[in-house]
Amino acid sequence: MSSMIADQRNAAEIAFWNGPGGRHWVHRQEAWDVVLAPVTSIAIARARVQPGERIVDIGCGCGATTVEFGKLVGPRGRVLGLDISAPMLARAAARLPPGSPVELVQADATTHAFASGRFDLLFSRFGVMFFAEPARAFANLRTALRPGGRLVFVCFRTPQENPWMMTPLKAAYAHVPPLPKLGPEDPGPFSFASEERVRRILGDAGFRSIALERLDIDLDIAGGRGLDEAVASALEIGATSRAIEDQAPALRDAVAASVRRALAQHQRGSVVPLGAAIWLTTASSP
Repeated sequence: MSSMIADQRNAAEIAFWNGPGGRHWVHRQEAWDVVLAPVTSIAIARARVQPGERIVDIGCGCGATTVEFGKLVGPRGRVLGLDISAPMLARAAARLPPGSPVELVQADATTHAFASGRFDLLFSRFGVMFFAEPARAFANLRTALRPGGRLVFVCFRTPQENPWMMTPLKAAYAHVPPLPKLGPEDPGPFSFASEERVRRILGDAGFRSIALERLDIDLDIAGGRGLDEAVASALEIGATSRAIEDQAPALRDAVAASVRRALAQHQRGSVVPLGAAIWLTTASSP
């Protein structure tokens, strides 16, 4: 475990992403780069990156967006990939091409000491919904931006609008106890579902020109590789993975069978498309 200085209220998330969460994402990195590719391309296009720019990639994980930003900014630019997960950062490091202008740092964005005013863009693909104190985290992140610098991130809307996660989870609940119920502002994948809350957080953190655009898209959780792949992904990534962690093998097998039946209803040949409801959020620093 790193000796990074962290907000102790983020301790549970730090433990998870350095434990089972990080391991699962590393194992399924290639598959989930494919699953999330449509969202990745839209978000990066909206960031409008120019050669020579300096970017902070928040919650960069296994590095899919970080590697791409390194190509876009070129040798005169710089990309700082920030994540709390050591295993995911190790995977990102292994993917960097020689000479890439990317630095990877294990750090908590809430407390990390950024070089003040040095960056043009703060970016995140589903990496900002897990802060215990999000306004404090975004205020700290804003210190990294130059005046007029921009923020672009994607986050999920409500659970009910995201069957890509809820369909397998509901199937799992036929066999395992429900996960602890989260409040609407508790850290988790849907903690930024409320447009009002996101605007409040970013406004309190000092951002301006805040805009949220609805993005509704199907995610093929099979990544074009059929039902078996879709089931494996559902069991390893997201809420279903948390629900079956540490369960007995027989119970996990029963969950897998139920998840397979649920996903089979959505199968279209080699793809298993399920809806995802996303906020594409932009803002700027004064």
